[in-house]
Amino acid sequence: MNDLNALPADFTWGVATAAYQIEGAVAEDGRTPSIWDTFSHTPGAVDNGDTGDVACDHYHRVPEDIALMRRLGVGAYRFSLAWPRVVPGGDGPVNKAGLDFYDRLVDGLLEAGVTPFATLYHWDLPQVLQDRGGWPVRETAEHFAAYAAVVAGRLGDRVKDWATLNEPLCSSWIGHLEGRMAPGLTDLTAAVRASYHLHLGHGLAVQAIRAASADARIGIVNNLSPIEPASDSDADRAAAVRADGHTNRWWLDPVHGRGYPADMRELYGVELPERPGDLETIAAPLDWLGLNYYFRQIVRDDPDGPVPYARQVEVAGARTTHMGWEVHADGLEQLLGRLTREYGARRLYVTENGSAFPDVVRADGTVDDPERVRYLEEHLAACARAVADGAPLAGYFAWSLLDNFEWAYGYDKRFGLVHVDYATQRRTVKGSGHRYAEIIRAAAERGRRAA
Repeated sequence: MNDLNALPADFTWGVATAAYQIEGAVAEDGRTPSIWDTFSHTPGAVDNGDTGDVACDHYHRVPEDIALMRRLGVGAYRFSLAWPRVVPGGDGPVNKAGLDFYDRLVDGLLEAGVTPFATLYHWDLPQVLQDRGGWPVRETAEHFAAYAAVVAGRLGDRVKDWATLNEPLCSSWIGHLEGRMAPGLTDLTAAVRASYHLHLGHGLAVQAIRAASADARIGIVNNLSPIEPASDSDADRAAAVRADGHTNRWWLDPVHGRGYPADMRELYGVELPERPGDLETIAAPLDWLGLNYYFRQIVRDDPDGPVPYARQVEVAGARTTHMGWEVHADGLEQLLGRLTREYGARRLYVTENGSAFPDVVRADGTVDDPERVRYLEEHLAACARAVADGAPLAGYFAWSLLDNFEWAYGYDKRFGLVHVDYATQRRTVKGSGHRYAEIIRAAAERGRRAA
C-alpha cells in the first residue's frame, strides 16, 4: 500500500484487548466481581444473556495468544488489567496471584518481542467500590490512584507505556446516564460526578505512576467522533455544538488545562464536586493521547430528547458495520488533525479502531472477511494522510486481536482479527489478520530499505 509511505519508520503496529472481554476466570485466584460481572448477570442487560464468565479464556491461554501476536508480526499489545483481580477489595490488600498473572503476561510479551501497553481501567470497577458509591464519589478516584501505584510498582521496570483510563465517556455517559453499560444507571447528576472523579482519578494515577516509574510514558484514551449538523439550520448547528461538547470537548478540555466547557456545565446544570487544586491534578502533563475511533455523528436538534438534546441520524446509503455504524475513514483523519491543531498533541496513538461483521467459518476452516479488510486498509490510509498533514501519530492498535465479549452486545458482534469458536476456544486467523500481517511486513521492509 503506497499510500502508507507517510507513516514513520518506527511506527508501532499493535493490537488491543480488554480484561473483562477476554480473560474469563472471573472467580479464580482471588478475583472478586466487577460491576460488569454484576451487570452481565442482570436479566435483560446483555444480548442473549451472555456474560464474561469464560469469554476467550485468555487467563488460561496466554501463551497461545502471545503466539498469535507473533504470527501476526505485531510490535505492541494494548491490554487492560482487571482491578478486582489485583486489589479484590477495591482498596486494601493486594492479591499476589492476580498481580502474578500480569507479571507473567508482561514477561511473555517481552520474550516474544512485543511491547506491552498497559491500560489501568477498562471499565471493570470492583463491585465492592460500586456498593460504596462508585465513581460518583471522590474516594473511588483515590482508591484508583492507590491501585495504579501498586501496578506500576510491580510492572514499571518492564512496562513503560501506560494508559490511565479507557473511554471515560462510556463509563460516565453510557454507564451512568443512558444505563446501557455497567453500572446501569440513568442519573445525570451521578453521570456528571462520575465524569469528574474519573478525570480526578486519572490525574492522581499519573502522579502515582510517575512516582513508581520515572521513565514511564503515560496517556489517556478517549473515544471521539467528528460531529456534523444534519442541516444548515441554526437549530441543527447548535445541536452539533452541544453534541461536540458532550462527546469530545468535555473529555479533552480538562486534561489539557482548559477546565470543563462552560456551555456544557450550564447545559448539564450539575455542580461539579471541585476542590482547590483538582483541575491542576486533572491536567497533569501527558506523554501521549490515545484515540479510539469508530464512527462520526450526524445530528439533528432534539429538544424533547435526553441531554445533549441532539439526535444522531442515519446517513442514507452509507456502508455500515454489523453494529450499524457508518464506515467513514475520513473521520479518523479529521480527529487526528483536530487533536494536533486544536489541542497541540505531541504524540498520538490510534489505540482502537476496528469493525464488527458477521463472520462465517468456511468448510475448509478459514474465515474470509473482505469487508473488515477494506475497513482496515481505508482507516490505515486515513492515518497516513493525517501524518502527511502533520499529525504526530506514532502507532495504530487494531481492535481487536480476538473476537470477544462485546459488552452489552454479548458474543454476537465480532471485531477480531482472529476468530474465536467460543464452544471450543479454537482460534483462527481471519483474512483481515493475514492482511494486517502483510501490511506490517511491508512496513518493516520499507524501513529496512530506508535504513
